[in-house]
Amino acid sequence: MDVSESTFQADVIGRSHQVPVVVDFWAGWCGPCRQLGPLIEDAVGRREPDVVLAKVDIDANPGLAQQFQVMSIPAVKAFRDGQVVEEFVGLVGPDQMESFLDRLVPSKVDLLVAEGDEDSLREAITRDAGRTDARIALGHMLIDRGDLEEAREVLKPAEHDPIAAGLIARIRLMGSDVPDVQAGLAALERQDWQQAFSSLVDAASTTGDPALKNDLRKMLIGQFRTLGDSHPVVPEYRKKLSRAFH
Repeated sequence: MDVSESTFQADVIGRSHQVPVVVDFWAGWCGPCRQLGPLIEDAVGRREPDVVLAKVDIDANPGLAQQFQVMSIPAVKAFRDGQVVEEFVGLVGPDQMESFLDRLVPSKVDLLVAEGDEDSLREAITRDAGRTDARIALGHMLIDRGDLEEAREVLKPAEHDPIAAGLIARIRLMGSDVPDVQAGLAALERQDWQQAFSSLVDAASTTGDPALKNDLRKMLIGQFRTLGDSHPVVPEYRKKLSRAFH
């Protein structure tokens, strides 16, 4: 919607108490504004009614440009509860635009991933095949119930991620007959991290099989990443794993 000095209070400030309002400050003589216009209209349009777009021609509404300190255009400001909460200046690309809107309102895929059940995760991957977080969450579910081949297929496109790579390595390790590996995997299922990491690092230290050693490294790194360095046992076993490879 086009907004003027006389309608800004109701259409932007007032409306922003119900839904985020993105305001595009532009002018007809501004080339980048003409390039940004279709991009922002399409991106916001795909998220309506969870966010709305308002357009302000600064030539026709200099008071608004002055009030909101618009020094260069295009200038885009997002309002929530009557306040500017996000903004950018200049021409941006589609990915930056999506990130800007993601900070205002979750996308449909974000909402599906947040739901976290199997059907939602599958739909999230269908909508956005690049959602690594959805693939990892679904991969965990499939591993837990023993659907290992499907888990591998779900995780394979996300193998660049250390957590996904670790889960794929874990699937391979489930076929190992090395006692320390089996003991470590059993401890992982119990979430006995101390015992799990101790057994798995011991296996990495003693094996002469390069493929097994590499899978143990990947799986442990992925599990360390999942738990985070603030976890009490992770820093200790990161160091032990590093020594096992030197």
